[in-house]
Amino acid sequence: MSTLLDCAIAAHGGWDRWQQIGMLTAHVNIGGAIWHVKGWPDVFADARVSIDPHHQHTEYTPFQKVGQHTLFESGRVAIIAGDGKVIEERPSPREAFAGHALTTPWDALHLAYFAGYAMWTYLATPFLFKLPGFQVEEIEPWEENGEIWRRLKVTSPDGFHGHTREQTFYFNPAGLLRRHDYSVDIMGSGATSAHYVSDHKTFGGLVFPTQRRVYPTTSDNKPTLDQVLVSIDIRSVDVT
Repeated sequence: MSTLLDCAIAAHGGWDRWQQIGMLTAHVNIGGAIWHVKGWPDVFADARVSIDPHHQHTEYTPFQKVGQHTLFESGRVAIIAGDGKVIEERPSPREAFAGHALTTPWDALHLAYFAGYAMWTYLATPFLFKLPGFQVEEIEPWEENGEIWRRLKVTSPDGFHGHTREQTFYFNPAGLLRRHDYSVDIMGSGATSAHYVSDHKTFGGLVFPTQRRVYPTTSDNKPTLDQVLVSIDIRSVDVT
């Protein structure tokens, strides 16, 4: 019998197809309350985000002006001008969040770091769980709205940039991702969020959820649906 991870990878296009690609570029509309709290409303309301699917590297363009883009990679974030010159950069970017609370405003490099690692994780799920050092365990299933979702507890290795070390992913009977639970360590609150995904579509032989909504959760693991922390609508994905 296939493991849940094997089932999920097959449902999202298969490992062989994932290994063939060199870049993903998604046209996105990103909103939600958190961007207002952090001082960046509508910053990615109409943007293209590109990732290297095989190691952590993300770029958002345009950023603040035409031709300018953000850069996130392991150990560094930067803002890059249209001619390729570095406008500003920050090594060891996670350290810059020390002492932050939920309402602490972000500068451009804080933003580039959070948005960079987050979207890399979202676009690379579930394939990234096969990277070296990831620990994956199937835990008890979860019933929601009359459906039974199988769940993976995923623990990331040292040096991986993500929301938090241990996260939970929910998959429907077909193996498609439906929900993703986590807390965001760099925001300092310890509160957990439920990240729901839907409207799966195929681009370049890979399957991506094109609608994402993140809600705070209550103590019984239920979402507070009238509070949208983050919304992501993916208009298209170019696979090369």
